[in-house]
Amino acid sequence: MKLQMRGQLRLEQKMKLAPHMIQSMEILQLPILALQERIEQELNANPVLEINEAQDSEELAAPESPEKTAAEADLDEALPAERVENLDDEYKDYIDRTGAFQSRPRTDEPDAKLEAIKNTAAPAQSLHEYLEDQWRLVEAPEPAKIAGSLIIDYIDSRGYLSVRLEQLHNKDRKDFTLDDLNIALSLVQKLDPTGVGARDLRECLLIQLDQSPDDVSFERKLIAEHMDELLENRLPDIAKKMSCSTEQINHAVERLSRLDTSPGLQIGPSQNHHISADVIVEYDDESGDYSVRLADSALPRLRVSDYYSRMIKDNQISGKTKHFLQNNIRSARWIIDAVEQRKNTLLKVTTAIVKYQKVFFDKGSLYLKPLPMAKIADEVGVHLATVSRAVSGKYVQCSFGIIPLRKFFSGGIEDTNGNEKSWEAVRVKLRQIIDSEDKANPLTDGLIRKKLAENGIEKLARRTVAKYRKILNIPTARLRKKY
Repeated sequence: MKLQMRGQLRLEQKMKLAPHMIQSMEILQLPILALQERIEQELNANPVLEINEAQDSEELAAPESPEKTAAEADLDEALPAERVENLDDEYKDYIDRTGAFQSRPRTDEPDAKLEAIKNTAAPAQSLHEYLEDQWRLVEAPEPAKIAGSLIIDYIDSRGYLSVRLEQLHNKDRKDFTLDDLNIALSLVQKLDPTGVGARDLRECLLIQLDQSPDDVSFERKLIAEHMDELLENRLPDIAKKMSCSTEQINHAVERLSRLDTSPGLQIGPSQNHHISADVIVEYDDESGDYSVRLADSALPRLRVSDYYSRMIKDNQISGKTKHFLQNNIRSARWIIDAVEQRKNTLLKVTTAIVKYQKVFFDKGSLYLKPLPMAKIADEVGVHLATVSRAVSGKYVQCSFGIIPLRKFFSGGIEDTNGNEKSWEAVRVKLRQIIDSEDKANPLTDGLIRKKLAENGIEKLARRTVAKYRKILNIPTARLRKKY
């Protein structure tokens, strides 16, 4: 077999996305808060892009004033130093002919950005910093102090010590011993918040009980000796071993429920992320139907600066300057078109969703119908991927609260009456059945399946019931039993 190199021509077709198409898809996928941040970045990066501030009707009707615009007044700020170098000397004559820049009159109104910085909350103190601040004030031998600082380094965000003490003791270290680690751990466990430094749930609860001013001897014995049985809800077995009634154990469990199983989460920054609705659906009493509008009042209206649009038409500017302005004007128009396209697509998709899910907006989650994305894509006249991007990370505000747009898309089954029910509606019905059960004799998954069949949902396997029960974080029948 002979190996050789040779040239060969081949015709082929490829689909290549243009840069503005890629940008449009990225903008479409952004939620409202991320879009605000993206627009702010574009305003800072592109000097020809500016906010289209509202003007009085008289100003709109009046002929163009010889007075310079706001963009002209802020030219030095809009063009960084390295970009100013691209303007050649010939354009200086153009600036001289148009007149000196006139700055906008300053008012007594406070700077919005400065006020926002002043009103921004300081970063929350982390749990590690909070414990270290307390540990500096603890009186202990120097080896124990060193060991305590090491222990604090290994306390996780929930407040638990994530390693064994034996792992922290290195034979090569001479500054503390294993006994020092034990002394330090007992001191760390006395720090605030109560329960921090525990190695498991049992120890966490015992620490909190030991620091309680009330008589909790019964609860302490219950946790220390019967924790595993308590977690398995074997209250009769515990009552027999402790020679007490199940009522006493229930009272103890009620008091124990007030303890914190994750004390470390009391300190540190919140992990909750702010959610803002992208679309608002409201009922119109006059038309008797639902109206859909975008929640984009906080989004700035963008435009290409008139000043730079006139500048690029001047024949006296150099090629470099004109090329620089052309690129930025093109980029500004792309972002403006992408934002407008996002608004139109999101509005059309949500309107189509409201049309198919009108019963949901009337009566709630139990009446949510199965809805494939392909159906909405055909209704709007776009590709399936466009609908997927349009609803990604977006939320709709309605009378039932703020709901993810993706919630409206799911499969489902038909009930005995021929009505379509989504899987979300099935889960809502399942929760209703469990909430109404007799807690002294809770329903097993098989009995829940029979209850669903009585409500018209027959084609559902027992394992599917168990799967949906786990999705809803509902424990098994034995753990739900009340004695």
